[in-house]
Amino acid sequence: MAYYSLFQLYYKLLRSLIYSKTKYAAGGVCTSTARLDGKTVLITGANTGIGKETALDLAVRGARVIMACRDVEKGEEAAASIRAAYSKADVEVRELDLADTCSIRAFAQKFLREVNHLHILINNAGVMMCPYTKTVDGFEMHIGVNHLGHFLLTSLLIGLLKRSAPARIVVVSSLAHNFGWIRFHDLHSQGSYNSGLAYCQSKLANVLFTRELARRLKGTQTHTDTQHMGERTDDPHCSNKTQQVED
Repeated sequence: MAYYSLFQLYYKLLRSLIYSKTKYAAGGVCTSTARLDGKTVLITGANTGIGKETALDLAVRGARVIMACRDVEKGEEAAASIRAAYSKADVEVRELDLADTCSIRAFAQKFLREVNHLHILINNAGVMMCPYTKTVDGFEMHIGVNHLGHFLLTSLLIGLLKRSAPARIVVVSSLAHNFGWIRFHDLHSQGSYNSGLAYCQSKLANVLFTRELARRLKGTQTHTDTQHMGERTDDPHCSNKTQQVED
């Protein structure tokens, strides 16, 4: 409980810092004017929060954006709002439930059959500090969705990314990874459960996965990075500040 309280205190302090009008907070703003014409981007969890804002930004830059969403109806609503904001947006919605490996495999199979190139994969979807629940396959929800689901998706699409190189894989993590450790003796929190610690563990898994992926993809022109995306003022549970680990 003391550890969890420390995490809560850290998170509140971090939010206060980012919400403040400081140069540190402003430093996370992307000022790049790079175009992405002719590029195909896949974003998980793109119907809300950072995923949706990222989809809009990349669509404005000329990319074809594929929004992978668990709730297709909400995904279509998000896509419609993106088209309303930018009439030339090339966005489409596909169903993907990262809490179900059958859904992930079906998504990847259809994607590989219908999409010829994939230049950017953004593993954005995630859950945060939810009550104890399990994925369809019996994994604790945080580690199952935030890490294992994206691990499987990336593994299934890695061949297409390599063939489309130069390509990039972005794994959305969090500064909370600093508070995590991998509980190999109880990975799925069956012995005891703390939502804060489960979240931290999953974010650490994101960072470790990205580091190993970078090592294995060295020389393939398929680059990897993981980022803490910070806070958005219109949604206290979403992020946009940069802490980056690159290949």
